[in-house]
Order: sequence, then structure tokens, then C-alpha cells
Amino acid sequence: MRRVVFNQKGGVGKSSIACNLAAVSAVQGFRTLLIDLDAQANSTHYLTGLSGEEIPTGIAGFFRQTLSSGPFGRKGRVDIYETPFDNLHLVTATAELAELQPKLEQKHKINKLRKLLRELAEDYDHIYLDTPPALNFYTISALIAADRVLIPFDCDSFSRNALYSLLAELEELKEDHNPDLQVEGIVVNQFQPRATLPQQMLDELLAEGLPVLPVNLMSSVKMRESHHACMPLIYLDARHKLTRQFVELHDLLNRD
Repeated sequence: MRRVVFNQKGGVGKSSIACNLAAVSAVQGFRTLLIDLDAQANSTHYLTGLSGEEIPTGIAGFFRQTLSSGPFGRKGRVDIYETPFDNLHLVTATAELAELQPKLEQKHKINKLRKLLRELAEDYDHIYLDTPPALNFYTISALIAADRVLIPFDCDSFSRNALYSLLAELEELKEDHNPDLQVEGIVVNQFQPRATLPQQMLDELLAEGLPVLPVNLMSSVKMRESHHACMPLIYLDARHKLTRQFVELHDLLNRD
């Protein structure tokens, strides 16, 4: 399983969802890898506590190798970081990704990640990909390489307006580049069940027939505590309601 967590709108909890689903996967005994493709490196910091020059080269090193090799050059390799958590490994992101992006686009390296993931899939049961909040080179590479995409949504008008175009773009990418890509659905994040607007918007999305998943992730200060501790919720507080929601979401997505 190779799952991309993606939305073009920032602030919807993309990295939090990717990391916490990967952590649940690891706790349940699956050999799990998270690949951070965002130059902001939020997932990298969340799972390691590292920042800046402390971070290993990770995925940027892999892409740098693809640029330096000729048509018959060596195969790109990637350094994998062992997190403090059993079964959970990470390919780190660094700010160098922003510098590499135009060079990778110019050299048409869009399929290199797909080849890498095919090799990594031999060693991992579940692979998660955290992407930038933009449909750029790294996100398109991830969507071409993956077999599933999960869309976080945070119940505001800006997110809703962007959602329709995002679904259309995913359908076009699927048709042109990756017919095996499955849009798993929309997961509502930072949900406030007692507020009128989020529930109204959720009901409207369901009425429109959009693929909204039946698990809503609540808004909770516990997530901020988790970020601060650099410890996904399943390790920080396994009994918390939000943790249980992540477990429920994980099991729903992986029931096949």
C-alpha cells in the first residue's frame, strides 16, 4: 500500500494525518515507511525532533543523485531514518527540495519516485507520502507513484471551493498518468461537532455525493501537545478520543 495524503490548501492537517496514520500502522505491527516530500519538513520534525542542518539528506539526496547520473548512470538510492518508534521508518525532507524542484522539472524526472517506491514496497507493508500543499513536481510524482490518495478537509468555505477543483485534477491525473490511483475519500479534520457551520457543510458535502469518509477527526489541543512532544498520538495518549479516531480511520482505510 502506497498512500498519499494531499490537499492543495495549507493548514488542513495533512502532515498530522500522515504521521498519525503511519504511527497507528506501525503500532499494529506493519512495517511502515513515511516519505516527507515537503521542503517545510513538518513530518520530519514531528517524527524525529530534528530541524535545520540536523536533518539527514533523505529524499533530497535521492533526487540529487537522479540529476547527477547519466542515461546509464547509477540507480538513485535513498537514506532511511529509523525513528524512535518500532516499525516506523522515515525518509526525511530538507529545504534543499525547493532548490532541486526546477532542475528536476527541466530534466523530466517525474517517474523516478515511482521506481523508488516499487523497490521500497518489497521491504514495507505500508508507505505513506506527505506532500507539499501544492500540485507541484513532488506532489505529482507522489500521485504517480501511489495507489491511494486521502484528502484532508477542514470544513471552511475556502477548503470547500478548492475541493471541487482538486477532485477534478486528481481525476485528470489518474486518466493521464496513473489509472491505478484510487481516491479513498475525504477525511474531515479539526471537526467541531457542536458548531453549526461544520456540521452544515459536512451534510451538504454528503448530499452532493462526495466521498466523505464516516470518521471525523476532532479538533483537540492534544494534537498540539503531540506536535510539541514530537510524538504521534498513539504513543502520547493511546486512550484519547482523537487517538481512537485515528485508529478507526486507519482500520477503515486498510480493511481490505
